[in-house]
Amino acid sequence: MRFAEKLEMALLRSCVCVGLDSVVEKLPSSIQKDPEGLLQFNKAIVDATYDLIGAYKPNFAFYEALGREGWSVLFETIGYIRKVSPQALIIADAKRGDIGNTSKMYAHSIFRELGADAVTINPYMGRDSVLPFVEDPQFGAFVLGLTSNAGSVDIQQISTDTGFVYEHVVRKALEWNKHDNIGLVVGATKDVDMRSIRMAAGKMPFLIPGIGAQGGNLESAVMLNFNGQYVDALINSSRSILYASSGPDFADAAKQATLNLVREIQEIKSRI
Repeated sequence: MRFAEKLEMALLRSCVCVGLDSVVEKLPSSIQKDPEGLLQFNKAIVDATYDLIGAYKPNFAFYEALGREGWSVLFETIGYIRKVSPQALIIADAKRGDIGNTSKMYAHSIFRELGADAVTINPYMGRDSVLPFVEDPQFGAFVLGLTSNAGSVDIQQISTDTGFVYEHVVRKALEWNKHDNIGLVVGATKDVDMRSIRMAAGKMPFLIPGIGAQGGNLESAVMLNFNGQYVDALINSSRSILYASSGPDFADAAKQATLNLVREIQEIKSRI
């Protein structure tokens, strides 16, 4: 199945994406603070949320930091999502961005070995760093457009003769999008700029971080990306779902936090 079809099916179910930015030190008191406990935690989060979401986004950094055991947790987490919720989209938040054969190897690792559907890409090195990830229409990439962090002003928001740097990235992403399998990462904290990015990007899907703990504007994210049928963006929430409770009820609390987000999105859509 083409990535564009997988993504549309996911968005028709739910535009909520749960970021699996799981940290050993933040695990609930009822779970041992080691890689085995991290896997147990991830499985419990998936069990609690899979029927409410469209996608999961494991952040590679939190697993790579644990070495060999962390990679095992990442591999098993993705496998568990496939088992419990085969319809869920899995986005590897790996922010790859190298050239030529290196990117081909990254793509093979993320898609063929780990089993993800899409990956986040830093486009700083140009088309060479993006195209190997989108040559196969069944996989996709979300290119960093305008991110939610404060440091985005250092490069992304530099003004040039043809507009801001991030606007140039949007134009290039559209140019490279031969298989309709490229999306853009646009931070929810950049809601003022999101309107113009949406107008320039047309139907290109967004991955929107920054909701919840980072204080992004959920209402703008929904209203600017609702196409009349569904929200054409995956709205990510990580910490506010994962750590909704630090007690033994963490899974129930995560489910409730996800449900609250789903209901809030539905309420916003009803007013459009």
